[in-house]
Amino acid sequence: MGVPPVAYLRRAKDRMDAHYAEPLDVDQLAAVAGCSRYHFMHEFSAAYGESPKAYLTRRRIERAQDLLRAVNLTVTEICLLVGFTSLGTFSRRFTELTGRSPTEYRKAFRRTGVPAIPGCYLMMNTRPVPDPAHSDKPGERRGD
Repeated sequence: MGVPPVAYLRRAKDRMDAHYAEPLDVDQLAAVAGCSRYHFMHEFSAAYGESPKAYLTRRRIERAQDLLRAVNLTVTEICLLVGFTSLGTFSRRFTELTGRSPTEYRKAFRRTGVPAIPGCYLMMNTRPVPDPAHSDKPGERRGD
């Protein structure tokens, strides 16, 4: 008996959630799910109600919303941090999904008095920290 469809789709969905800022394509995600590109796209859309690309875009925009509310970075910096390579595409997709431009969205939350976190703190505290218990090589542990 094989892996249930939702389990292999969840692996790809988890990859998108964890690595949304990285350039991910459907072929990579299909490989994570262990199926063909066509099968992955069809099954993902059937299970989650949107294409893998639409899901990844929505996750990136959701993260951008968090950053626009909380940190003092430019819209361009946020655009790049969440995985977009084009400010125009980011702004267009953000507006389509939220009903406001990124700048309008930020202004609406700034009026509420929520203090912004300086960008340098965000950059400093979002760098990945290697886990010493895991090694890049199978069968080895770091620090042993």
